[in-house]
Amino acid sequence: MIEKNMNGEVWVFAEQQDVELHDVSLELCGRARKLADQLGVRVGAVLPGKNVTLSAQRLIAQGVDHVYLVEDDRLEYFRTDPFAKVLVDLITQHKPQIVLYGATNIGRDLAPRVASATRSGMTADCTDLEISDVTDARTKEVHQNLLLQIRPAFGGNIIATIVNYDQWPQMVTVREGVMPLLEPDLNRKGNVHRVQPILDDTLFAVEVIRRHVEKRHLNLKGARIIVAGGAGVGSKENFNLIYELAGAIGGAVGASRAAVDSGYIGHEHQIGQTGTTVRPALYLAVGISGAIQHRAGMEESAKIIAINSDKDAPIFSVAHYGIVGDLKTVVPMMVKAFKERV
Repeated sequence: MIEKNMNGEVWVFAEQQDVELHDVSLELCGRARKLADQLGVRVGAVLPGKNVTLSAQRLIAQGVDHVYLVEDDRLEYFRTDPFAKVLVDLITQHKPQIVLYGATNIGRDLAPRVASATRSGMTADCTDLEISDVTDARTKEVHQNLLLQIRPAFGGNIIATIVNYDQWPQMVTVREGVMPLLEPDLNRKGNVHRVQPILDDTLFAVEVIRRHVEKRHLNLKGARIIVAGGAGVGSKENFNLIYELAGAIGGAVGASRAAVDSGYIGHEHQIGQTGTTVRPALYLAVGISGAIQHRAGMEESAKIIAINSDKDAPIFSVAHYGIVGDLKTVVPMMVKAFKERV
């Protein structure tokens, strides 16, 4: 178990692939900066990889004070055992009080392994993080400056706040897109600490023979306009209306989980708690009732327009503008209006 260190840094695991930092790691740097400022401590980032020195400067520009740069040819591609060894060794040495990972495939693999090895608590798929004093319901002891680990629970029907009194560091994975990406400060100064990892051959029992990376054809997270359809669209054929509207206004096509589960559209289009979290300039929700699971993935959109035949649909509670009507009538009218305007 790692000794509790109230002066420990707030760390981010800096995930990268082919020398490109993952967006969620950059997003977490901004939240780590906010948490660290509240605690009066520094922000650290652990950056393992090969030829990733330039990425260290980008992390500093995003708010990091200390980059622990672990360069080794054997760390070019992610493998659980050596990456976990790097993290565990650094955590044991420097004793951070908080460690943040992106809830990516790599983060979800790595974080539990590190948490187990350091006997730390870990909360998965957080959507928000805060610092607060907490009273232990068991002992009535007041714990100062603990990390509130906030995530949906019970299928998204409630929002749970989880705290860790005893095991440190406090460790979480955070979903991509739920933290805003701050503007980088290219003049910001920080320190890069080169770390020589201690890695023996037994950590490399899994050999990378060949890598095949399929390019993502749909980028909902980066779309400025999204038109999303829900179960209320009614059928796969009716989803053509969603595509027509998206095409008319230059938007990407999204969907609720109900629409995906009904077979109207593929999972890669899913927005919400179990899909992608988005923050577009404009979000059109068509035939989406607005369950909390879906709202969790889109309610931070700059402008939300909802179209639904049910005037009491929950989606209207987060919409800036609402249209009560049959989407099969409203959407064609909108498409016609946009095309005539162009």
